[in-house]
Amino acid sequence: MRKNPIKIGLSLALCLILVIIVCPAFAKMRSIDGDKVQLRSGPGTKYSAKWEYGDGFPLRVLTRKGNWVKVKDFENDTGWVFKKYLSSKPHMIVKVNKGKKRKINIRSGPGTHNKVVGKAYYGVVFETLEQKKGWARVRHESGLTGWVKRSLLWGF
Repeated sequence: MRKNPIKIGLSLALCLILVIIVCPAFAKMRSIDGDKVQLRSGPGTKYSAKWEYGDGFPLRVLTRKGNWVKVKDFENDTGWVFKKYLSSKPHMIVKVNKGKKRKINIRSGPGTHNKVVGKAYYGVVFETLEQKKGWARVRHESGLTGWVKRSLLWGF
């Protein structure tokens, strides 16, 4: 039985398209484990520090090189972090209202009909406790716990 080269080519192209579309959705996320953890321009301490992150800051893993992990943050900055400073504990960060004095609402339950129990500015980090129907139950380091619309947050 002879295989049709056109069908094989189309099948391979379809598989490649699916990989390109689906893989970013399954990219591994990590969060910073520690305070004042440096994001470096290359995989080693000889490279300059670009940023300093605090505990819980969420990052997307891009690649690895030895004990160093190349990551991207919610503002699309990339760099390298030593792997011992990364955790699989889920965290999210407020990604909306950059440069504005507007805050997002933190609610008592997953929905806009629920009472506002707190507010947060752009860049505030939360531990992720649960996700449900487009909402995330989060806890701030201050102890404040509540629900935030998932589209206002970045992380896992």
